[in-house]
Amino acid sequence: MTLLDKINDPLDLQKLDKEELTALCKEIRTLLVEITAKNGGHLAPNLGVVELTVALHKVFRTPRDKIVWDVGHQSYVHKILTGRRDAFPTLRQYQGLCGFPKRSESPHDAFGTGHSSTSVSAALGMACARDLAGDDYNVVAVIGDGALTGGEAMEGLNNAGDLHKKLLVILNDNEMSIAKNVGAISEYLYAIRTDPTYSKVKNEAEAILKSIAPSIG
Repeated sequence: MTLLDKINDPLDLQKLDKEELTALCKEIRTLLVEITAKNGGHLAPNLGVVELTVALHKVFRTPRDKIVWDVGHQSYVHKILTGRRDAFPTLRQYQGLCGFPKRSESPHDAFGTGHSSTSVSAALGMACARDLAGDDYNVVAVIGDGALTGGEAMEGLNNAGDLHKKLLVILNDNEMSIAKNVGAISEYLYAIRTDPTYSKVKNEAEAILKSIAPSIG
């Protein structure tokens, strides 16, 4: 039995240690390649978010906590970890798994996505609804550097900064989009990535995390 065979719910990730999580990520990548080679689909975006998705489901507790995937084509790993592993070979097939988050498909899919730049606004709306209901779950928006340049993403960030809601926005800055990213935001992110100070702080933070990993794993 593989490690992936043991993951039928995100809570099952709590049973794995650091080494097992690393091995699980390799198994997920193998499955992604096998299925997308047969069915087609968005391979590269999902290969790039394997560790991110595992980490999100290790930390947060969906479906109570809400994860909103911008565009949604990078949600394959999320589907695999949320009880749809056995159905994954039906991805993008007739009456099979949808290639994007689909609320009717799973309670873990908090928002049905397919168009870019909507995640921050959607997640902010969920955070506002949570607070109005007096609840206290987490809301996370995952957005790429390409979608971040969309007008609705800018409006969402602007509104979120003003409302001060408990909301986490994760930027998946992978320099990948349908077309070349242009504009001030793209140039700003490039400047951050290539800044020596940023690289130094990033390397130091990674070293610290690796040194304490055995005590928190």
